[in-house]
Amino acid sequence: MRASYINELNEWASEFKFSVSVSVRFSETDMYGHLNNTVTFAYYEYARIEYLKQIGLMNDWLDPNGVTIPVVADLQCDYLKQVFFDEALDIYVKAASVGNSSVDIHYMAKNAKDEIVFTGRGTLVQISKETGRGIVWTEKEKSLFVGESIK
Repeated sequence: MRASYINELNEWASEFKFSVSVSVRFSETDMYGHLNNTVTFAYYEYARIEYLKQIGLMNDWLDPNGVTIPVVADLQCDYLKQVFFDEALDIYVKAASVGNSSVDIHYMAKNAKDEIVFTGRGTLVQISKETGRGIVWTEKEKSLFVGESIK
């Protein structure tokens, strides 16, 4: 495993508690039937939003009177195995570490054989809708991320 955000693969993988399922659609593949490399980021987005809903953060961000929104500051993917049309995947999400106004989110995708097919990480930053500058997490918001997966 060459991903710098993973020290020991099995330990890292065991820390995920949340996942969503997807099925690779024909339109998401290239002419060889492989999953297009841009689609993994759409899968990350879907899983990340479902994760944020699950922990209770999306309601505040979607409130029209709210003052903060989340933005993705960076995102990366490391491909381990080929993925093909009609494969069922589970996309896992966890918060790896929480900063002042950011959170490092990690991703892992497994196929039906329970093999890791791709991994990833990205930074999500909470910003002010008005100024576009980072807004520090409240203690309540930090506590929503805190769990077994955060070091």
